[in-house]
Amino acid sequence: MPEPRTVTVYIDYKSPYAYLAKDPAYELARDFPVRLDWLPYRLDIPSFLGSARLDESGRVVEEHRNPHQWRRVKYSYMDCRRQARKADLVIRGTQKIWDSSLALIGMLYAKRQGDAVLRRYHDMTFERFWKRELDIEDPAIMTAVLAEAGADAAPFAGYAAGEGREALERACREAEAMGVFGVPSFVIDGELFWGREHLSDIREMLAAEANLPLPEGRGVRVP
Repeated sequence: MPEPRTVTVYIDYKSPYAYLAKDPAYELARDFPVRLDWLPYRLDIPSFLGSARLDESGRVVEEHRNPHQWRRVKYSYMDCRRQARKADLVIRGTQKIWDSSLALIGMLYAKRQGDAVLRRYHDMTFERFWKRELDIEDPAIMTAVLAEAGADAAPFAGYAAGEGREALERACREAEAMGVFGVPSFVIDGELFWGREHLSDIREMLAAEANLPLPEGRGVRVP
């Protein structure tokens, strides 16, 4: 049998849109002969949305955003929560701009341990982070998540300090070289798609090329 085609999926755990795209992306591999290649792309949120920090009550205690950026942020969270309800997911707005580097290095480490470990790591990291139950900047906590996902987590600290950080920076540079600027982004046969709404386009492309009918209810829109 021919090798399955590869769909490269770029994500960042601090993106609620990437969280909403995770399960629909996995459904591509379920419905079509494709392999998902998950890669990290670390967002620089302050560069386009500014930054702010909230206290436990939700009061802004520090901000570097103009009114336009605040409107965009408020709308984005409103829209993400609206879509999350349809998928029975919880998305709570973050209280600061997180550095997701360690979690993304953890993704690369989990990937080396096999697809099953990587999927469990995705599921736990996304779900807990967006419920405000996971500190993705804490090395001990992320090591524990890897172990819970089934990885041999003992070497992770060394990997994160050296090879893993280099791999993350390299992945981000390579993503930008092919035009990636946000997540989720998908690449198939060199063609770039940004946003989970384009999963329906990828589905239609795969179905047409394989001369297959689209699975019922798929290919019109991604909730």
